[in-house]
Amino acid sequence: MDVEELKKLVAREALKFIEDDMVIGLGTGSTTAYFIRYLGQMIERGQLEDVYGVPTSHQARLLALEHGIPVVSLDEVDAIDVAVDGADEVDPSLNLIKGRGAALTMEKIIEYRAGTFVVLVDEGKLVEYLGKKMPVPIEVIPAAWKAIKEELEIFNARAELRMGIRKDGPVVTENGNFILDAWFERIDDPLDMEIELNTIPGVVENGIFADIADIVLVGTRDGVKRLER
Repeated sequence: MDVEELKKLVAREALKFIEDDMVIGLGTGSTTAYFIRYLGQMIERGQLEDVYGVPTSHQARLLALEHGIPVVSLDEVDAIDVAVDGADEVDPSLNLIKGRGAALTMEKIIEYRAGTFVVLVDEGKLVEYLGKKMPVPIEVIPAAWKAIKEELEIFNARAELRMGIRKDGPVVTENGNFILDAWFERIDDPLDMEIELNTIPGVVENGIFADIADIVLVGTRDGVKRLER
């Protein structure tokens, strides 16, 4: 199976966590897009009733509406039963790096509040330590990006302003901010690093998700492997 097939495999497996009368946090990214599509199919077939989605981004919202999932905002619900999202890296303690889709702030807000946070990845996302393959996305106030980039040198990090691919200039988040991608030599204490980064003035949020994932579904050539905290 190629990577896309592995993504579909874990997306289908995540449906087992969804029941009637649930509020579901809908993550952002290619793997979660498959989950949203399959969830919409179940609703259309009458296999699920009274299910509502809380999207983490415009992308997730548009996909949910396209596939017939009723959408509500965070302030319209009392609780989120399950959140489903992907990740860019997963370490052995199930700490994550997320944010390649630039929706990390709302993802963290919603997934932190979920009763169960289910992460969907293929086996290539498993790493020995965070920062091995991917940078840490950091959402920053535009006026402060250069000062924050210099501040990150204290952490021996090399940061780059993320530039748009199909637009001129930097990527702008849905909150109107910029993204710095920070490369660290390695991150041995993700929780401490997550907290430290958020103390830098001008930082809105960072892409380290420590001690938040409950279940990680890993797509492998031998099927889905389930990891739990």
